[in-house]
Parts: sequence; C-alpha cells; structure tokens
Amino acid sequence: MTKDPSPRRSPRPARRSAAEKRWADLADLALVISREIQYRGYADAEAVGLTQSEGMVMRYLLQDEAAAAPSQIAAATGLQRTNLSTTLRGLEHKGMIQRQASPADGRGVTVSPTEHGRTNSSLVRHEWATAVSLAAGGDDTHLDAALTLLTAIRDGLVKTRPQSPSQHPPA
Repeated sequence: MTKDPSPRRSPRPARRSAAEKRWADLADLALVISREIQYRGYADAEAVGLTQSEGMVMRYLLQDEAAAAPSQIAAATGLQRTNLSTTLRGLEHKGMIQRQASPADGRGVTVSPTEHGRTNSSLVRHEWATAVSLAAGGDDTHLDAALTLLTAIRDGLVKTRPQSPSQHPPA
C-alpha cells in the first residue's frame, strides 16, 4: 500500500453564499484600492512616504494627539514590540515622531508626533482625498454609507484581532 503524497485539505463548503462572495469582493477591493493609493506615491515633493507600519503608528498617535508609551502603541496597532522598535526608529529618522522621558517616572519613554509628522499627515491625506475623489468621478452620493460600513469593519477587525500574528501571512 502506498501513501497518497498529496496534501490533505480541510473540506470546504461546495457552495458559498451570495453574501459571502460579496464580503470577499469587498475585502479584495479594499486591498486593491490600498495598493493603488500606495503605488501612485505623492505629487507634492514635501510629502514623505511611510511604510504600512509607520502609517499605523502615526494614525494612532495623531488620533488623540497625546504622547503614548511604546507598549500602548504596540497594543493599539497590533505590532509586536520588536517590529515597533524598528518602526519607531524609522519614524524618528524621518522626523515624524519624538521620544521623551515619561513624565510619570522619568524611566520610561513616551512617543508623540512632531509638527513635521502632523504636517505630513495632513499633506498625504489631502493627496489621498484628491486621488480617491477623482477616481470616483467626484460622486460622493454614497460616501457617508461607505465610511460608516468601513469604520464598522475596521472596528470589528481590531476588536477580534488575534493575540499573535498569523503564521501564514498573505504574500
């Protein structure tokens, strides 16, 4: 008797619901749109491009404009501490953040955005808004509904984020 060398896959449902296909299409569109926005870069020479991780950290720091400890940033963004350290060094090198001694005890460190970081975020968001609006032909008829849905999806995904990253990230 010989063993079947082909890998075994878990059984999958033969039929996918129409709603499941639409949700998958939405996820796929979100990934494609994100890539297209990143691909085009920036028209303004003053705009500084950030990696995905750097962008996540800046979004977090700019949402409340309050200094945060690296452990808070890691928890909020889902980044592992070792990756966060590299990301913070990159942001610091680009002049987007500053580190300072923690006012609570002086031993720890807090991180906050610099004026350059705030200005860059505003500039980049303006370019994104222009590109996306032009791509949609300026039609904002369903914009509020899209923002509501995408915000709910983001919040739900963050709330149910696994404690550790997948061992099989997408390629």
